[in-house]
Amino acid sequence: MSERNLTSTEIRFLEEALSSDYKVVSIRLREGEYQFELSKILASFQLELYFPNVKDLVKELHGKEKANDVQLIRKTQTILKKLEKSGVIKILPKDKPWELQRYALLSLKFIDSDKNHISLATNEQIQQAREKLKILNQNKATNYSTRLLKLRAYILAFIIVLSHAILVWNLLQPVIDPIIVIGSFSIAILCSITLGRILS
Repeated sequence: MSERNLTSTEIRFLEEALSSDYKVVSIRLREGEYQFELSKILASFQLELYFPNVKDLVKELHGKEKANDVQLIRKTQTILKKLEKSGVIKILPKDKPWELQRYALLSLKFIDSDKNHISLATNEQIQQAREKLKILNQNKATNYSTRLLKLRAYILAFIIVLSHAILVWNLLQPVIDPIIVIGSFSIAILCSITLGRILS
């Protein structure tokens, strides 16, 4: 599984799937049938906070050597389309046009067309995935606040340099304007104090 950052849409899908109750679907999900096996593999990927494409699914179901088998990929895509139409999965929007479509389960618990209650993950697995997602959300929030602090620091540093440049420019003029000297010097001092607080 290649590591990739989750978008806000993907995080929302994960949260909904992990917190949803039994979802009624219009397809039979019987153990041993291909659509059940695909759903089970999708669940295992999703519990790892990853949305697979069709090649990932084929590789997981049939082995690495079958991952490029065109007929098997088409068969899998056909079953995935049926699963989408019946309300089991959702096709995620592509980040780049040349990428393969990725798939997400809408829930991890279903009531199929035969009225069977199907759970694709245990409660412990769901709880572990929720914990991973919570940690991921905390890391994203921390990264955002760190980037915001860096941006503030760069802006303040730019204002300090600009204030000093204005001060030097004013001092090089034949007539020195005291308002510009005091104003630029005061702004430079205030920004320096604020920058010091940010960096400490």
